[in-house]
Amino acid sequence: MAIHPIEFRYGTKKMRHVWSEEHRLWRIVDTEIALAKAEAMHGMIPKEDADTISNKAHDVSLDRVKEIEAEISHDMMAIVSAISEVCSEAGRWVHYGATSNDILDTATGLQLADALDLIEEKLFLLLEALLMRAQSTKHLVCIARTHGQHGVPTTYGLRFAIWASEIGRHIDRLHEMRPRVCVGQLTGAVGTQAALGKIGQKIQASMMEHLSLIPVAVSNQVIQRDRYAEYFFLLANIATTLDKIGIEIRSLQRTEIGEVEEAFGKKQVGSSTMPHKRNPIKSEQVCGLARIVRSAVEPAFQNNTLWDERDLTNSSCERVLFPEASILCDHILAVMITVIENLHIKEDRVLENLSMLHGINMAEAVMIELTKRGMSRQIAHEVIRTASMDALALKKPLAEILAEEPEVTALVSKDEIEALLDSQNYIGTAVEQVELVVLSLGKMKPI
Repeated sequence: MAIHPIEFRYGTKKMRHVWSEEHRLWRIVDTEIALAKAEAMHGMIPKEDADTISNKAHDVSLDRVKEIEAEISHDMMAIVSAISEVCSEAGRWVHYGATSNDILDTATGLQLADALDLIEEKLFLLLEALLMRAQSTKHLVCIARTHGQHGVPTTYGLRFAIWASEIGRHIDRLHEMRPRVCVGQLTGAVGTQAALGKIGQKIQASMMEHLSLIPVAVSNQVIQRDRYAEYFFLLANIATTLDKIGIEIRSLQRTEIGEVEEAFGKKQVGSSTMPHKRNPIKSEQVCGLARIVRSAVEPAFQNNTLWDERDLTNSSCERVLFPEASILCDHILAVMITVIENLHIKEDRVLENLSMLHGINMAEAVMIELTKRGMSRQIAHEVIRTASMDALALKKPLAEILAEEPEVTALVSKDEIEALLDSQNYIGTAVEQVELVVLSLGKMKPI
């Protein structure tokens, strides 16, 4: 019986697999095999026994592991026993010189590498979708809003470019953190490698080379959780960017604004009682699940504050945090890719909203020009501010109010006022900025 929504409602098949019981077991088995190979390489165990472990360890079954764990109440020792069973005489060397978290934490490093591969893949897909949107809308002028109020114009291209830049930084962060997060250890009971003797560091290095992981430089019984906290912070940061995009799409889809709309299926139902509704449910889902992803950050930080060489408070917590945050972050990335790729922009409504205030939102342009032509900037600000308030109160175009102001017409003509209040003429370097972002981020490649 499914209980958690990631079992039946949220999550991609690939990311669910990464954090499944079965994949977790295979990553632990991979780690035990790498340990045996490394120890044989350095003469600590017979090579033929390491070969047997390598060839037979994957014959272990999850059912047998659970059966043993039910008897002994120790998850790692249950796996060791199950592997030893299928390896016959060579099984005596399974887990030799290791403690539980040498294997468990190293297996987690492998799972994190798997998870980051999937996250990175989707970040690049979202980046591509945003850059395509930025390029195609770089000339689409729209009203900008600050404090929820109309400001001077911007472009849709610039909005998409800003989001793309943020995704680009997440990709950079992911690349930078990989060597800190995708790590493994073989340090023994309290970090001294005493069971391995003087060649402990060499065995650890060889073991991690087999697994394509970075070996820790120093540790105690566990890999230090500041590394994992960084992973959860990345997921939270990504989720927050998706939340921001989702909030903007939801805002722009409001009936009163109506500039964009999520794709709506031919038979899709918006409400059980209001047949006309077309709700931004995908963006709302992203915003809602982003809260859950962010909630993993605080317990992830607390997992780094363990007693002495370790305690067990992190273990139960991480069993929940890793799959939940990873699966949900991956899921909302997939959802947002679909939203951006299929987003409908209503250019007629964009134009309506752009001209809603009849030029009042363009007051800055006139103020700047008056200053260029000799008026004090502060005086120009007050003149245009007063005229704007009058235009709002009288519900008249700002051009009409300014045309009756001698201080203004002494410096700019009525035709020039009309041109200054044209939104299409006041987007600065927005197009050039978008082109630079598209050019630079379009060169990003997976590492």
